[in-house]
Amino acid sequence: MSTSEAVTRSIRVRVEAEYSPERSSPTSQHWFFLYTVTISNEGDDTVQLMTRHWVITDGNNRVEEVKGPGVIGEQPVLHPGESFTYTSGCPLPTPFGMMEGTYQMVTRGGDPFDARIAPFALSEPYTVH
Repeated sequence: MSTSEAVTRSIRVRVEAEYSPERSSPTSQHWFFLYTVTISNEGDDTVQLMTRHWVITDGNNRVEEVKGPGVIGEQPVLHPGESFTYTSGCPLPTPFGMMEGTYQMVTRGGDPFDARIAPFALSEPYTVH
């Protein structure tokens, strides 16, 4: 399992990623990874997650960017001390890669900022990189 953690303006983003053998087919050049994200508001202001921007790099250094509103169909509001956790997935044509990105957050007062998602590895166990 790979993990990453970053804090931006009192918003902590922690990611745990793992290989999903049940949803992978290496003989067909298809590897699938699950990642669980916990976004915690450690500050004094209420914030809302508006959009996501992922940068996904596979083992061939091919880069794909994914942008869109919210996460898993939601735009969670986090009051001070609250957290939001979700799990999503990422297919790759290689047994390893990397993900990183940002969540665009907005404060209760309308101040937008990007909360950093630190890089984390996507890796099939026992694969030599």
